[in-house]
Amino acid sequence: MQKPSSRQPDVMSLVGLGSPVGCSSFKLRKLSRRVSQHFDQIVSVAGLKTTQYSLLSHVVRLGPVKPGELASEMEMDASTLTRNLQPLVAQGWVEVGPGADARSRLVAATDAGREKHTEAKREWKRAQIAFNQRLGEARVARLHAVIEDCLKALNAEEGA
Repeated sequence: MQKPSSRQPDVMSLVGLGSPVGCSSFKLRKLSRRVSQHFDQIVSVAGLKTTQYSLLSHVVRLGPVKPGELASEMEMDASTLTRNLQPLVAQGWVEVGPGADARSRLVAATDAGREKHTEAKREWKRAQIAFNQRLGEARVARLHAVIEDCLKALNAEEGA
């Protein structure tokens, strides 16, 4: 005879069981803070916060890139991008320089920034593997799918 499981049911299996309870924004922020704590703890070994690693990764992948395009790609407003770039510029990992004309700017990773990205990527990978193990790869894949689906719906609504 098997013992009843004391484990909570998988959240995704509960979808469709009724109306949502509570504030979605609060629940998402609570989850986001907890996930950020997990990643920050591991990625900080490389001297970066997860938000800084994400920004540096986008700059390395897209750069040189116009600040507006970078902000759009990361789905953040321009003032938040400017504020988040400051520590990376101060460390010498990113530079903001002139663009094609006098009014435009370009954001690019420096050689030191690409090296820092490589170092931090190893730590990020450790954090992602630990996260997948803790929650289970299937749950993380479902979470990613739900997030992407929600972003598409919200972005489509804003574009209409």
